[in-house]
Amino acid sequence: MTTRLPTVLLLGSALALTTALTTGPAVAASRQPPRPAGSAAGAEGPIGGPLLARSGVIVDTSGTASAPPNEPARAWLVADLDTGAVLAAKNPHERLRPASTLKTLTAVALLPTLDKSAVYVASHDDAAAIGSKVGIVAGASYTVDQLFYGMFLDSGNDAADALARAAGGLAPTVVAMNTLAHHLQAFDTHATTPDGLDADGQLSSVYDLALIARAGMARADFRHYVATRSYAFPGKPAAPGQPRPTFMIYNQNRLLGSYPGAIGVKTGYTTLAHSTFVGAATRNGHTLVVTIMDSGPYTEKEAAALLDWGFANLSRATPVGLLVDPLPTTPTGEASVAAGMAASVPREGTAASGRPHQARLLRALGMTGAGLVLLAGLVVLRGEQVKRRRAARRRMRLGAGLAPGVSSLRQRPPAPGRSLPLRTGGPGGGRRRPGRPLPVRGSDPDGGVAPGLDADRREHEPGRRAGGHVTVHPVTPVMRLDDLASDQ
Repeated sequence: MTTRLPTVLLLGSALALTTALTTGPAVAASRQPPRPAGSAAGAEGPIGGPLLARSGVIVDTSGTASAPPNEPARAWLVADLDTGAVLAAKNPHERLRPASTLKTLTAVALLPTLDKSAVYVASHDDAAAIGSKVGIVAGASYTVDQLFYGMFLDSGNDAADALARAAGGLAPTVVAMNTLAHHLQAFDTHATTPDGLDADGQLSSVYDLALIARAGMARADFRHYVATRSYAFPGKPAAPGQPRPTFMIYNQNRLLGSYPGAIGVKTGYTTLAHSTFVGAATRNGHTLVVTIMDSGPYTEKEAAALLDWGFANLSRATPVGLLVDPLPTTPTGEASVAAGMAASVPREGTAASGRPHQARLLRALGMTGAGLVLLAGLVVLRGEQVKRRRAARRRMRLGAGLAPGVSSLRQRPPAPGRSLPLRTGGPGGGRRRPGRPLPVRGSDPDGGVAPGLDADRREHEPGRRAGGHVTVHPVTPVMRLDDLASDQ
């Protein structure tokens, strides 16, 4: 117990310091970000109109409009993309996980800032993205235009991360996304990653997704990407003088080509968000947008039924709300991304950001001094555990009467093609005998060598010519001790 006391005190102090530093103004990662004043619970009423503050299905059927279909999704909204009139909705301001539909916000934030002909060299972090990937290869070159295709059509998280790094980094891009969301009055939305993967605090609503889609569909390049059904994406770099191969990627939006007038927009799915969807279609000069969150496997069918209802009741339904216009003063586009890059956050491409697992650990600890102290305490604790184990095993070796320099009668089997380590028995045991060792072929199914084998027992394999491979006949060891390799 006395050897553990300093570590226990260190860890206790670190935990106390962490608690003291993370309480108060700091927001815990698992909590939802607070809404700005004037949002759904503000004094000015909910964004989009007072009816949108209700829960459940919201529709005005006092006139000749029919009731919308009873879809199982937790939240949905149908609106006129041109006028902004919300025709019907279900839980429009409930904050839910957006999954890859959040990539629409990533695109609206980055499209005004990135040169589509610019060339970006993918990093190992890009290629190692979690979840759906378009197939970016580390060290390969891609144009920004190609990366946008990869993000929109194949919902590539690797493409989304690459675009964010091309714009200055993941963290600055997230700041720009949140700045843009505030400008659009999408106050239910808070981004923590550019790809939309499940993360604490990463939330949006069907109302906000409609606002973001409306901002995106106002851009010709955004409309082009979301309506593209297939694209030849570049593969691995080719040998000098050879053309680079490509492979086809396809838009995951199944309404394209199957629903009359479909023009986009984006699908999404994670295990926690379930299916999410943003769709748009045009008929008779009118464009409707439908947004769905927390749905099942038939999201496109739900979207088609809601769009059918919207077009059938466009002239008969009394709007229940409005997609509001952006704020006039908050910067967007290049200014918002520039503001994000200027924020006091770690920049990508630095030595620290080159280690994504360490960066995730530091973020999990809150990037505080208390978190670093706690990490140091854990390192010290691990060191003491290793020392105690080594001391116990030294006592076991002495009790077993092993010769000095012999760590154990158990040896880890060498990999196929590796030589067997030979012990000299001297004070500095463990050295190989002079001369180049013969390659050893193991006698067990994994190609290993039996523990305790002496070199004099090597024999030529029957049927092999002299000088060929050798095989090893297993010898049962006298005793086995714990392998120390795990602690060394």
